[in-house]
Amino acid sequence: MSSACSGTSEHHFLCSICLEVLTDPVTTPCGHNFCKTCISTHWDTSTTSRCPVCNQVFSTKPQLKVNIMMREMVSQFRRESERKAAAPGEVLCDVCTRTKQQEAEEREAEGLIKELEEEIFELMKRSSEVEQLSHSEDHLLQHFCSLKAPPATKDWTEVMVHPSSYEGTVLRAVAQLEDTLSDEMMKMKMLEMKRLQQFAVDVTLDPLTANPYLVLSDDGKQVYDSDVKKKLPDNPKRFSNYINVLGKQNFSSGRFYFEVQVKGKTDWDLGVVKESINRKGKITLTPKNGYWTVALRDGNVYESYEDHSVILHLKRVPEKVGVFVDYEEGVVSFYDVDAAALIYSFTHCCFTHNLHPFFSPGLNYGGKNSAPLIICPVNQSE
Repeated sequence: MSSACSGTSEHHFLCSICLEVLTDPVTTPCGHNFCKTCISTHWDTSTTSRCPVCNQVFSTKPQLKVNIMMREMVSQFRRESERKAAAPGEVLCDVCTRTKQQEAEEREAEGLIKELEEEIFELMKRSSEVEQLSHSEDHLLQHFCSLKAPPATKDWTEVMVHPSSYEGTVLRAVAQLEDTLSDEMMKMKMLEMKRLQQFAVDVTLDPLTANPYLVLSDDGKQVYDSDVKKKLPDNPKRFSNYINVLGKQNFSSGRFYFEVQVKGKTDWDLGVVKESINRKGKITLTPKNGYWTVALRDGNVYESYEDHSVILHLKRVPEKVGVFVDYEEGVVSFYDVDAAALIYSFTHCCFTHNLHPFFSPGLNYGGKNSAPLIICPVNQSE
């Protein structure tokens, strides 16, 4: 057996669902291993995609690929178990043990390199497609919905190649391939971000809709909660119970995009809403009620709202959020602009009303959340 299996007890290779030795092992984003069939069946029969071990909930069902390294380890474990069962008194000499270990490690390294090369090929192919589309607006619009997000890739940060006599060559090859993979992923994300920014619109805040506690800048680009209620007429457009404000602009067709700085804030809500939403009583931010939004709560909890709250697991704290809407296709997507990363998407929406940009800077909380939401100019430079 390779060093990856030596001293490892059987329970490390058991599926937590069927309690048998793993078959076609896959690894969830939270790091737990299951038989591919077991976890797929478990999620297909559940209302949420939840890890059976740690109970982490994934907003979208992860795309699982067979873990090549774990499969090799399980295979070695099975072979070793069969060898011990057939010849319990047999002891391999040190030379044989080292040879078998090296062979297993070479297979492991070759598998990793092959898997990396396959991912790089797919990413480069997709990157080329996106770059070509970015030069043709008509073609871009025609194929927009087929290119919403980059393909899922394996988390290579947890992969380890075991040292051996060929360590330098293999590690350099894997490192080079991983760098190429990372570069291609970022290149593709930036191209897709640039593609979305082509639909940028000029958005300004509508003071007639602003809750009396809100302070708007003279240019209509910034808003924050003042903790002081102003004496304003309670017109039908104004939010009376919640510190919300709408954009003046409304959209009933096509695609539009805008960016908002959220840096330094602990609470906020952003998105788009139907013009006919309730603005006076209790408000529940769900698509059913005409709201398509994402939010930050308590400084570190990101969530969206479908029929229920959906917790979002972000890899970094966004400082600028991009909001993109495709009216005809029924898509509302949110992006971390600086990372060119998708935060969340509403899909299969049915829009029949005018849509307005929606903003809530959150309560001031004694100055902890005093930073304003700022509608930013979209940088479309090369």
